[in-house]
Amino acid sequence: MKYYLAIDIGASSGRHIIGYEKDGEILTDEVYRFENGMDNDNGRLIWNSERLYREVVEGIRLAFLKYPVIESLSVDTWGVDYMLFNGDEEILPMYAYRDSRTDESIKKVHEIIDFEKLYSRTGTQFNTFNTIYQLYSDKLAGRLEGATDFLMVPEYLMYRLTGVKKKEFTEATTTGLVNAKTLSFDLELCEILGLPKRLFSELCQPGSFVGRLKKEVRDIVNGDLDVVFCPTHDTASAVEAIDMDENSPYISSGTWSLLGVKTKLPITDMASCKADYSNEGGVGYNRYQKNITGMWLVQSLRKELCPDTSYGEIAENAEKSEFCGIFDVNDRSFAAPISMKGAIDEYFKERNMPTPKTVWDYFNSAYISLAHCYKESIAALEINTGETYPKIYIVGGGAKNGYLNRLTEKITRKKVVALPIEATAIGNLKTQMKRR
Repeated sequence: MKYYLAIDIGASSGRHIIGYEKDGEILTDEVYRFENGMDNDNGRLIWNSERLYREVVEGIRLAFLKYPVIESLSVDTWGVDYMLFNGDEEILPMYAYRDSRTDESIKKVHEIIDFEKLYSRTGTQFNTFNTIYQLYSDKLAGRLEGATDFLMVPEYLMYRLTGVKKKEFTEATTTGLVNAKTLSFDLELCEILGLPKRLFSELCQPGSFVGRLKKEVRDIVNGDLDVVFCPTHDTASAVEAIDMDENSPYISSGTWSLLGVKTKLPITDMASCKADYSNEGGVGYNRYQKNITGMWLVQSLRKELCPDTSYGEIAENAEKSEFCGIFDVNDRSFAAPISMKGAIDEYFKERNMPTPKTVWDYFNSAYISLAHCYKESIAALEINTGETYPKIYIVGGGAKNGYLNRLTEKITRKKVVALPIEATAIGNLKTQMKRR
């Protein structure tokens, strides 16, 4: 029996999952789980990179304790965020995508190249946190003057384990700096923006070898293995895990809902631009998808209104609510509010709409609003691809929410196939196993 380790880190938690194949099926064993979250550092939202690294190493140690021989590991995380380097020296902090530092840089970038031209080059959906705006913010702050390199979060963590710096394709496609035709960093675009070309090295494909563990890491974890690239953007790994009979839209439902479909090539026309669709890397295909604010709404409301109530109980109580107010889940006011309840109240008040009255009204409103956003997004997807899809596949934590699945099926009028599996970890593991 050969064992593999998937380290799957999201914005709110991380998991170390051992996988192995038996009778043609991938079986998993979660050996470690840890909490994750952004830190507020004097008003700036950052990731504690050292804490992340320590958690990664601790999980590897515990994995070796239970499984003395492991073939390889790989790390997947969210996209867009990165660590800057001057040689091997980290340029701290590692900013988090919900920080507001890009407010000025977005305007500056679009003064140099308007968004429609930018989209035609990269096919990347506009998000205030896209790496292109974060790096330009670093330029304005002088942080790029001594920078020799940058690594996206999963690449950074694997560098800490191996001492090897490499960049991976699927994660790079979340930066807004990869050319949709060449599928490599757009160096002409970088030059237009005055971003140092030295930062943008060759991209490696999923399945590529990164290195072996450094001695200092081996001594802590009491083992050694290959470190390889899975599709390091967590959604790319999640899509790899979906077993479809046909090519259908998918929703990777977690803090974010990533809704999309596989296409052979990026679609960068103006209809896609206006519909906020993005083109991101997959394993031999393009992921034509859009970022939708997902369970972040529910997570934030739970933290504020009923922290001791399980998500299952929340869904049960929300289903009994008769409040059906719909809000735009992607409105910027919901990105990082001090109070999610207050942000929802303000949204409805500004539009002279009734506001929720009970705790469960807020949750029901969030679930219904999500389902309506899915409906609108799939309608645009069908127009832009010229296809009609009868099914939607839902994976990730949100796939376990029966109420939201029923709402989605009812409102979109599509058959929902919910796969409540550790999709991201399984996609991560699948890629490692293919290297045998």
